[in-house]
Amino acid sequence: MTDENISQPAPFSEQDGSYMRRALQLAAHARDAENEVPVGAVLVQGDDIIGLGWNRNITLNDPTAHAEIQALRAAGEKLANYRMPGATLYVTLEPCAMCAMALVHARIGRVVYAATDPKTGAAGSVFDILISERHNHRIEVQGGLLAEESAAMLRDFFRSRR
Repeated sequence: MTDENISQPAPFSEQDGSYMRRALQLAAHARDAENEVPVGAVLVQGDDIIGLGWNRNITLNDPTAHAEIQALRAAGEKLANYRMPGATLYVTLEPCAMCAMALVHARIGRVVYAATDPKTGAAGSVFDILISERHNHRIEVQGGLLAEESAAMLRDFFRSRR
């Protein structure tokens, strides 16, 4: 296979950077206001933010209260629909398997994440759930946007707890 046959994702847009910076602000809120693992998510449809989320597992005593799930729940309430076709999720950490399947069921169009998760990442690091041909819906995935900022926040958070 030659290089011209390999599909390359489009470069990140200025708008992508803006939404990811908002997700990083939500991650900082999780860390500072709720002492949660700093992960933030922004769900966008068209030019509208339809859902915001940050990790709340400890606060809510809920193992499913990941940032992505919180954003999906907020969007579902706002739209009165559990499906969000064409929406883009910006999240500061690569989604886990639970979140990835929720995104597939919600028919999200695109996921942009910052830092990879080499232990449980389900958007290419460990699993490829978002693009699996076994599902009836596949999601465009782009990773690495503001990755160092997100990874540093996560490293500092865990270092401070050891």
